[in-house]
Amino acid sequence: MSTIVRVPLDKNTKIALLRRVPLFADCSRSELVEVAICADERDVPDGHELTREGERGREFFVLVEGTATVQRGGAKVADLGPGDWFGEIALLTYKRRSATVTATSPIRMLAITDRDFRRVVETTPRVALRVLASVARRLERDARS
Repeated sequence: MSTIVRVPLDKNTKIALLRRVPLFADCSRSELVEVAICADERDVPDGHELTREGERGREFFVLVEGTATVQRGGAKVADLGPGDWFGEIALLTYKRRSATVTATSPIRMLAITDRDFRRVVETTPRVALRVLASVARRLERDARS
């Protein structure tokens, strides 16, 4: 059985990690502080299922290091790497997870609970716009598939 390790980081270290992620790259320090306060860092082993299609979404994830694969209906639809994020669709729509995401290498990631994610999106316009653009691209890609 694989184990998720919670790694306690100080606020400044989290801010430095967040600055490396395209979703947060244009955020001010005060905006990054808001995100850093609610983001938990986790180390996840290769093969660990991060989300499961059809289950309730409870967290938003940002990959800091490592890779993952996205499957829908058992078919691979995308590969993810450092700087990619996922989990926002279920949190924004209050619907079940639309895909299964599985680690394909050891991963270092940031996780934000659904409640904190909504607060960040509501109070940080730059993050909200990037998340919405990401959702639009994914929906467009899905419509072509």
